[in-house]
Amino acid sequence: MNGAIDVHHIKKISGVTSLFLFIITISIAFVIVFTPLYYYSAWSMDLPERLGMSMETLMENYHVLLKYLHFPWVQELNLPDFPSSESGLFHFWEVKRLFYLNYIILILSSAGSFIYIKALKKNGRIWTLVKPFFTAALVPPVLLTFLAVSFDRMFVLFHEVFFNNDDWLFDPAKDPIIMALPQEFFMYTFLLFFLLVEGFFIGGYLYSKRNAFK
Repeated sequence: MNGAIDVHHIKKISGVTSLFLFIITISIAFVIVFTPLYYYSAWSMDLPERLGMSMETLMENYHVLLKYLHFPWVQELNLPDFPSSESGLFHFWEVKRLFYLNYIILILSSAGSFIYIKALKKNGRIWTLVKPFFTAALVPPVLLTFLAVSFDRMFVLFHEVFFNNDDWLFDPAKDPIIMALPQEFFMYTFLLFFLLVEGFFIGGYLYSKRNAFK
């Protein structure tokens, strides 16, 4: 009996974990490929004027960067209008690896989530997700508050967690691309990410709660 309970508990934890990982990674993926956000950031901060280039040229460089970060066959980063230092290129290579890790987790968690949700629907147990989604929905507002109060600290903590070096501290003289990627842009990406995740959590909560009364 205890063994059966343990197996059921493990399946639940694995299923909910897959579901939450899917929500997190698909939100990250959306933010990464949502180029209108960068366009808006560049426009709102007058980046073309500050950098002395047209918006078209700036976006061309941004797309070159995205292609490098996404496509395995693009092995070298050659920005048309921005020279790069060795440490700068190494940092982008590390970012490329993180992108791939995110997509791998996205694919695996999507499969796990599909199997778990299908099993819950089959057994009429979608309602069991009410509590996990309700609890999870409390987290993004806390992080959004932290973002609003001290984004600088959150930005530093993010890099300290995911990178074990200081190559992310770009020198504008050696890596002028950093002037095209101001911290405000990353603040917008964090904001969009947290809003997307919160939207998924609230949507999941409402959906599972609705099924609790069927």
